[in-house]
Amino acid sequence: MLLKSLKDLFYIFYPKLCANCENQLVANENILCTFCRHDLPLTNFANYTDNKVAKTFYGRVSIEKAYALLFFRKEGITKKLIHELKYKDNEDIGVFFGNWLGEVFAENNGFKEIDCIIPVPLHSKRKKERGYNQVYKFGLKISEHLQKPLIEHILLRKFAGKTQTFKSRFERFNDLDTKFFLKNTSYFENKHVLLVDDVITTGATIEACAKELQKTKNIKVSVLSIAFTE
Repeated sequence: MLLKSLKDLFYIFYPKLCANCENQLVANENILCTFCRHDLPLTNFANYTDNKVAKTFYGRVSIEKAYALLFFRKEGITKKLIHELKYKDNEDIGVFFGNWLGEVFAENNGFKEIDCIIPVPLHSKRKKERGYNQVYKFGLKISEHLQKPLIEHILLRKFAGKTQTFKSRFERFNDLDTKFFLKNTSYFENKHVLLVDDVITTGATIEACAKELQKTKNIKVSVLSIAFTE
């Protein structure tokens, strides 16, 4: 009872706010209020091998499965949430969506065959500036729900370029900042890996990651992101 009273008192002075509309959250609400949660532009992709995300990579790189939870648009709730996650130190957004998708996949066996999870890496310089990799906790929660290990430090980023999120599609297709380096070409041998990222637009970053990973013998690559640009 005392603990609950202290907790209630804490929230009076430090209320939890919706990451989108910034209204105060009530009991049982987390990150988003009920209204904003219902306003999320869900992709509702039912098939993991035949959807807009998967088709992005047709003829470019071999991807087993691909999925994104939300549509990313020039304006709106998804853009704000990704911005909060990426630049405002709000890693709880990644936790929120990781738990959401982790529960879905654990229930429907969407990615049951994967062996491990790889967050798309930041360059060490960019990570030091930002203080964190925005997709790490998202991937970690997926890892916990699927009971598969999260692997960092094997796939590395070579360049500390500008962020990809708000570049034009042309810039993304022609950007050398999406070059990666596989530290050990045998580590993922005979494994099915799940690459996780925050937003997929042209797919240039994921394509570069996948091509580098596919220097490994008999590897399979699947893809998961929080959002996908229509």
